[in-house]
Amino acid sequence: MEHHLAAARLTEAAANAVPEHGSGNLLRVILVVMILGCALTGWFLLSGYKRKDD
Repeated sequence: MEHHLAAARLTEAAANAVPEHGSGNLLRVILVVMILGCALTGWFLLSGYKRKDD
């Protein structure tokens, strides 16, 4: 039964550590990184289509 008490204490501590509930800054960071990653991947893939006429 101590396992459940420890889990309950950890859950309560985690709930009290976060002052506001919701997605917050983590979701914003994930979205910005995802958008930048898509843009850089597109640039990398499309840069391979350039033809060098030397």
